Amino acid sequence: MSLSRRAMLAAGAALAACVLTFPSTVLAAKRMVFGGGPAGGTFQIVANSIQTYDPVKKSKDYRVRAQSSAGSVENLRKVNAGRMQFGVVYSGHVYLGHNGRLKNDTRKYTDVLAVSYLYGAPAQLVVRKGSGIRSVKDLVGKRVGVGNAGSGAFANCELFFTHMGVWDKIERNAMGYNDAAAAFGNNQLDAFWLFTAFPSGAVIMAAQTNDIDLVDLAGDAEDSGFFKKYPYFAKLAVPAGTYRGVDRTSPSFQDSTLWVANSKVSADVVYDLLSKIYTDEGLAYMRNQKKTFKEMSIKSGTKGIVTPLHPGAERFWKEKGL
Repeated sequence: MSLSRRAMLAAGAALAACVLTFPSTVLAAKRMVFGGGPAGGTFQIVANSIQTYDPVKKSKDYRVRAQSSAGSVENLRKVNAGRMQFGVVYSGHVYLGHNGRLKNDTRKYTDVLAVSYLYGAPAQLVVRKGSGIRSVKDLVGKRVGVGNAGSGAFANCELFFTHMGVWDKIERNAMGYNDAAAAFGNNQLDAFWLFTAFPSGAVIMAAQTNDIDLVDLAGDAEDSGFFKKYPYFAKLAVPAGTYRGVDRTSPSFQDSTLWVANSKVSADVVYDLLSKIYTDEGLAYMRNQKKTFKEMSIKSGTKGIVTPLHPGAERFWKEKGL
């Protein structure tokens, strides 16, 4: 046998030995797609933060990869189909999807299971100060940014505006938060809707070029019976001074933002991820990425969840006394 032939065989044997010796790094690490959201929204920050957290990055059993999306409803559908293993979805959409009650969609999304509560996502409707828009009803005939099609913002805007009787009476512009803020700044929109944690970078951007105000959405919701019809929404208020020029408290309502997983994801993987994120170090890291994540804690781990937990999450939170 020639020297070159022997060298090739030796190299092949060495490679095979390497694969057999290190199966966890070469063969066993599974790619886990984590659905986030559009640019400018907190959903994508959640996915990116979990992907980049060092103990998660160093796992030999799985690799988390953040993936942008239109938002809550798209994540619900893709997680249910197994095209994403994890995602960020509003509790209301998980509930409606689980029970086949999404708008124009009677399918039951029962393979989407809750992992943990993340934060409360409030509705915000940005208008120009002095515009005369004091209620959603004042939007009739106006140009309004309603969120990305397929996003939780869009779905909740459609839900609320339909309830208020204005959805078909406005000029709807489906776009992400940053694009809406830019269009608002260029006088291409009269108002834009968000369903995300505050302070929102998009609203901060809008306030740099315009004197803005926020509509009292809780007042509209209370007067119209919205809370009675959709009891998973809770009242809250955007504090005075959150945005430049908005010097009064702005009443609104919120849904709970949840981390969810496909039912077929290993319970051990879900348990391990929770064990990494819900430590003092992990929570400090998340809060450093965005102040909104200060709501994340062991105590609030199952807050706002009204649908089944993933088995891995059920085991984790049961150990924590929840």
